[in-house]
Amino acid sequence: MRSEGTVYVLPGLGLSAEAAAPLATHLSPALTVVGIDLPGHGGSPDAADAGVSALADGVIAAIAQTATGGPWILCGHSMGGKVAAAVADRVLRGDAPLFGLAGLVLLAPSPATPEPMAAEKREQMLSWVADGPISEEDARAFVAANVAAPLPAADEAAAISQVRAMSPRAWRRWLEAGSREDISADLDIAAVPTVVLAGEEDDDLGADAQPDLVAAILPRATITALPGTGHLLLWESPSAVAEAIEALWNAVVLGSTRVPDSWGRIIASDRTDAETRGFLSRRHLADDPGAAPLALTQEQLALLDAIAGRLMPRDLDDRFDLARVVDRELAADRGDGWRPPGLPCDAEAYRLGLDALADVWPSDTTSQDHLISDLIAGKGFAGSPWDDDTTRRWFEDLRVDLAQAWVSHPATSARLGFDGFITAITASDPGFSELRADRRAAWEPDTLGTLATEDDR
Repeated sequence: MRSEGTVYVLPGLGLSAEAAAPLATHLSPALTVVGIDLPGHGGSPDAADAGVSALADGVIAAIAQTATGGPWILCGHSMGGKVAAAVADRVLRGDAPLFGLAGLVLLAPSPATPEPMAAEKREQMLSWVADGPISEEDARAFVAANVAAPLPAADEAAAISQVRAMSPRAWRRWLEAGSREDISADLDIAAVPTVVLAGEEDDDLGADAQPDLVAAILPRATITALPGTGHLLLWESPSAVAEAIEALWNAVVLGSTRVPDSWGRIIASDRTDAETRGFLSRRHLADDPGAAPLALTQEQLALLDAIAGRLMPRDLDDRFDLARVVDRELAADRGDGWRPPGLPCDAEAYRLGLDALADVWPSDTTSQDHLISDLIAGKGFAGSPWDDDTTRRWFEDLRVDLAQAWVSHPATSARLGFDGFITAITASDPGFSELRADRRAAWEPDTLGTLATEDDR
């Protein structure tokens, strides 16, 4: 089966990329699992410094080495959850050479704020590496303290081996600095579709604690409690983790439009400037169909969606929500700076116009199309808050907003064959050298036509 996407797994403190193996056996073959060693884990080099940012640097570099340009989910466990949040923020800002982040699955994540941990426990864990690598006895105690019930012998042995292999320096850095660092003010990841799983038998980062720990940065996250589970979810409940990942993946697929992999790769490259990459990364995210609208009422949003469906019929795989994009822009007051005479501000004009239009909106699509034609022709409608010409101008603005919402999505750029957003000047050979129709340069997305050669010139 062809892989539809990738799940990058960031295991927790002491655990290596191999901790993702149990998950891979339970997950659909449509999703490729890639475990990543955090710096200082699994034999990987220590990070440049003790901060979470340095850990994120290592993860971003590792993902970039295997990224296909297609969509991916980031799964972070414990310490890896905090790092995952930092990575996601970098992706959405465009500061990472990555594209395609579709969602987060966080397993008993360490919070973006200082991690709750008793001083005695912290000191005990630091004492384990005072004289070098963790002993087998201490590693065994660490694993045993983090599970609700003993692991099968093979899994326990694997976990102990991974903990013992961790760099003592990385262990100390996390306990003394990384876990205590507050990165919450720097994160803007609330728009990322997210699920959080936590064990009911986990004391510090369990199901009871997570709602308060993640609320500030991920207010829309779905939180699921796992009974009979401690802290090591990848070993204790791999099937539940796989189920959550697949559910999130399916929701994302239904609520978004896929960007071709070759376009994802060019967006991630240094040919696309960071600001543009950040905008496109956010536009690529799936909207939550159950979320409350931001500027409009639910009824107004539903009517706008119906209008969009008649004005802009789209292919079945072109699924991102145009009405919600417009609603989001209205709430942020990001208009085009143009207001026809006689109309109030954009959001208020939408509310007034949609409320009035709802009273005469037909139930059948043929009549809806006739009404839309009348509005475009300047015939107005009964009950409009404005005269016919102002109503025409209002509806023209609405049509422009919907068109802009569609055109601004990176998948639409691919459909139209438009790569004019590739304008970074930091690339080794910036700019376009091939300007003929149906010819592309070697670096351009492979959907744009025939590769130009010297013989063509």
